[in-house]
Amino acid sequence: MKKVMVGMSGGVDSSVTALILREQGYEVMGVTLKMFGDDDIADAEKSGKTCCALSDVLDARSVAYKLGFEHLTFNFRDCFRENVMKPFADSYLCGRTPNPCIECNRHVKFDKMLHRALELGYDYIATGHYAVCEYDEKKGRYLLKRPADRKKDQTYVLYSLTQEQLSHTLFPLGKLTKTQVREIAEKSGLVNSDKPDSQDICFVPDGKYAEFIKRFTGVEVPQGNFTDTDGKILGIHKGIINYTIGQRKRLGISLGRPAYVVHKDTVSNTVVLGDEQDLYTKSLIAEDVNLISVSEITKPMRITAKTRYSQSEQPATLLYNDGIYTVEFDEPQRAVTSGQAVVFYDDDIVVGGGTIV
Repeated sequence: MKKVMVGMSGGVDSSVTALILREQGYEVMGVTLKMFGDDDIADAEKSGKTCCALSDVLDARSVAYKLGFEHLTFNFRDCFRENVMKPFADSYLCGRTPNPCIECNRHVKFDKMLHRALELGYDYIATGHYAVCEYDEKKGRYLLKRPADRKKDQTYVLYSLTQEQLSHTLFPLGKLTKTQVREIAEKSGLVNSDKPDSQDICFVPDGKYAEFIKRFTGVEVPQGNFTDTDGKILGIHKGIINYTIGQRKRLGISLGRPAYVVHKDTVSNTVVLGDEQDLYTKSLIAEDVNLISVSEITKPMRITAKTRYSQSEQPATLLYNDGIYTVEFDEPQRAVTSGQAVVFYDDDIVVGGGTIV
């Protein structure tokens, strides 16, 4: 009997993942990952908006008890702090806009948890992500593919998975819709069948990124100048970490016309404001690229790509030359942001992805 360790957040998706695998005949163990200290967990519990609160651990444990398998909690606080929270704060201080969910998947769920599972003699790990993992005999590679429920597609945050990680990973929800998952949970009498999805960054449940960064780093971010695209000073900003590319609201400045953040310069501590048209670009450079469906890019490759989780894929060409990956879009793209991920697709298959420079 194959053994699988299921990452259980306390939500309905991971609970149904465990239920499905149990019914398929796997030997299941549920694990909840402790990412925060006790004070952080208490704050999360008060917010009611995030995973990893005490109530979530209890929900996961309740599901495991009902389904008849063991549940453990692993303390990955140091790993999470070093590989997710710290890079998140550092990236903002450098003028970038990071996606911590990608780093959590890269360093914690599919690295640290997978290593722990293999050490304990488990064959696989499984999560409640909406994605499909298949082995392509012809290519001799594991493929990451978009799920049946396109509205819940989470392949964007999974692009960093390696062939080794994919070979030990199961995504049981890939062929289901969210509605079907909730129906399965309700029919099975799971305590969290109607539990709402978490929408916020788990360690910033109130959405106040700047306050978190100041608290986490102890750095007081200085005020600086707003300028236009010609360098003319327009006013004073409240600190560069309070702004992101494409932002229009809550700028704290009135110019008598719509203004958007089009650039951030940490060297001069300047936030550049411009018009809507200044946000568009036709190309980008990606770093830290991970390829999944192919081992290398040897010639220009037609793809679709997206630069934000909620964005639909856009037609583009992927090029690789002298160690540099470039994406050239057919049409200009709005608010392409340094620090975010760009993910490449070939129809439903994830080619790979990287971080926008």
